[in-house]
Amino acid sequence: MRPMRGFNRGGGGGFGGGFVGLESMAAKLAVALVAFSALFLATRGGQGVLLLLNPADVLRGRVWEVFTYAFIAPDPLGIIFGGIIIWSIGGFLESTWGSRRLLMASVGITVFAGLLTVLLALVTPMASAYAGGSVMTTVLWVAYGLVIGRGQANFWGIPLTGNWFAAIGAGFTVLRLLTAPSWQFLAPELFSLVLVFAYVRGASPKRLMLHLQHWRLQRQLRDRSKHLRVVGKEQRPPDRDQFLN
Repeated sequence: MRPMRGFNRGGGGGFGGGFVGLESMAAKLAVALVAFSALFLATRGGQGVLLLLNPADVLRGRVWEVFTYAFIAPDPLGIIFGGIIIWSIGGFLESTWGSRRLLMASVGITVFAGLLTVLLALVTPMASAYAGGSVMTTVLWVAYGLVIGRGQANFWGIPLTGNWFAAIGAGFTVLRLLTAPSWQFLAPELFSLVLVFAYVRGASPKRLMLHLQHWRLQRQLRDRSKHLRVVGKEQRPPDRDQFLN
């Protein structure tokens, strides 16, 4: 099914192609963001910090933070707009990709960006706490724009291409980068931009495995052919089996 080339169905302002039902994956992700964020705000003075991504904590064994941080928006506006973006834009992508691929793009890329941030902490100092709600919404925003590509989108009544829409999403991260104390504070967002672009353009774990298997097969064939020799047409091969495969 070809994706719908509009940012909303009825014109005017809005997100995605309209809200989908509560049974959809997009709705479940939006509800999870609101629920975990509310839990974080209610316990932020105590155990709520364990929901955020702290690279040092993950290296000490708190691996769940790589997953829970993806559903944390640290302020009410982030919760409201994050939930709307995930539900609406995620609903469009789910209708185009399917539930499984939406889950891999949203949660998978956000978690992988968190893992890369943890690995980076092994070689350079990083921030002590990351909330990944903005990472997931950025991933879906940019993915939506890249899926539409040169097709027409409608952003709050302003017509623009999907590629420009994706650029706006990346631009929000750049603006935050300019006001952040250092780039380390936005490491997951920066990683996620690279990952979502690669994912939408065709990179995936399955495809990478296929390329790896193809490379291994080519290497094995080259190794096996090293003992072979080219025999000229006029040259009669000796009565030995050295030219047999």
